[in-house]
Amino acid sequence: MIGAICGDIIGSVHEGAPPVPRDFPLFVPASRFTDDTVLSIAVACALREGTDFASALRSWGRRYPEAGYGGMFLRWLFGEIAGPYNSYGNGSAMRVSSIGWAFEDLDSVLEEAARSAEVTHNHPEGVKGAQAVAAAVWLGRRGGSRGAIRELFQERFGYDCGASLEELRLRDGFDVTCRGTVPAAAVAFLRSADYEDAVRNAVSFGGDADTLACIAGALAEAFYGAVPESIQSEALKRLDPPLLLELRNCASVFGLPLAPGL
Repeated sequence: MIGAICGDIIGSVHEGAPPVPRDFPLFVPASRFTDDTVLSIAVACALREGTDFASALRSWGRRYPEAGYGGMFLRWLFGEIAGPYNSYGNGSAMRVSSIGWAFEDLDSVLEEAARSAEVTHNHPEGVKGAQAVAAAVWLGRRGGSRGAIRELFQERFGYDCGASLEELRLRDGFDVTCRGTVPAAAVAFLRSADYEDAVRNAVSFGGDADTLACIAGALAEAFYGAVPESIQSEALKRLDPPLLLELRNCASVFGLPLAPGL
């Protein structure tokens, strides 16, 4: 989850951009948290407090109305849509990483990931995207190999993770679907050497760069053990006090690898 938030902040200034060289600066003055961070915190808070996901998403989302939500989610957030709206967008997958840390058995991870998605993204593709990311985080933090994580994405969830980094940089368009985002973020992680490398891979694809980096960062944190302290320090100072406090609370409860002093 810390990896997801750091990835979101790093990718924020590249959202909507064409592919970028991998040597981009990780942080610039405009780097900021977006809806990916706010809603990741909301899901984790719901788990920690034992509240329902819809209430937590609305409570946290309404605190940050300018965070960059999609149009349908905004309508749901402020009450124009009461229930789920059959979305298969990547919002269900980008906010789910804490579930992979909060449970010790895969069945519980899959069940809870589905519940977190279905309050908005009840299309089968929206549910599947959330389950795949949460399950991969769970497997990575438990010592699963890179090959096992690739197999999970491909065999259990049907995502093709065979594309090269260059092929993903050359693809056209701003794809906000789970089917377009989740396997691309998985490849960014699977072809990485460390946390930073995974996030650089994801951002280099362009398009929905903050969400790609959010998901790739979540996978990389779980697999590599933690986000480097220097990256955590620079990213998390961009959170405001309520978000940072809730992150600290969740880190304590779920055993998230938060750097000392943060």
